[in-house]
Amino acid sequence: MSAPPLADRLAPTDAAPDDEEARYREAQRRERRRRRLMPALGIIGLLLLWWAVVVIFQVKPFIAPSPLAVLQTLYVKRDVLLANLLPTAGEALGGLLIGNLAAIALATVFVHYRRMQEIFFPVAVMFNSIPVVAKAPILVLLMGNGVEPKIAIAALVCFFPTLVNSVRGLEAVNPQAMELMRVLSASKREIFFKLRVFSALPYLFSALRISASMAVIGAVVGEWIGATQGIGAMIIQATYNFDSPLLYAAITMSACLSGCFFLVVVGLERAVIRWQS
Repeated sequence: MSAPPLADRLAPTDAAPDDEEARYREAQRRERRRRRLMPALGIIGLLLLWWAVVVIFQVKPFIAPSPLAVLQTLYVKRDVLLANLLPTAGEALGGLLIGNLAAIALATVFVHYRRMQEIFFPVAVMFNSIPVVAKAPILVLLMGNGVEPKIAIAALVCFFPTLVNSVRGLEAVNPQAMELMRVLSASKREIFFKLRVFSALPYLFSALRISASMAVIGAVVGEWIGATQGIGAMIIQATYNFDSPLLYAAITMSACLSGCFFLVVVGLERAVIRWQS
């Protein structure tokens, strides 16, 4: 009996890696769909629970409106909501950038000058323990009633999480890699940019995800103290007027803004930290 042709003998071997890669890609697609579906199911479930509580317990509209009433308010007053969302977004973005840049710069100083870390890190912890609503009036007195105190409050809210994670990340260097850099007579600058920065990136982006949401909170709290426009001002006005649909609509807009900031940070993390994807 003659042996089968060479092409027939090699075909299964050549096709196996292709089949394995196809199964791997299909598994990745299923995982991505699952990650997108789960949050959507959670939001839908929360809305259904909200609607059921309002209907079953007959909650008064001025206490808690139904999701449909909030959705209607979002559509009817979309122009007013968007006009007030823009100042809050600008304040939150400014605070996010300033607070994180200051935290990263201070963390760099702390890593290179340990004595500075021992002196000023407890001060940063103590300052962070002061409630935001207590810091806000002081900043308004110092900076006036403009946009500056709102940005400063948002920056302060973002500052401490990024400082802690940046210090931890810059110090979380592989000892063997550090020893290799020293054996190669690397300078502090080379060690920082070629070793410490890469080890700190996962920690930094973890902090940025937190800061992205907290920046909006800081901007809204700053607007509570004194502002004529912004989501925070709308929340105060709606509360005093017992306009609960507008109140919930303003809160929804601020939550959406926080979610957008969070997604931007997640996108940047996936683009920068490619070796973990």
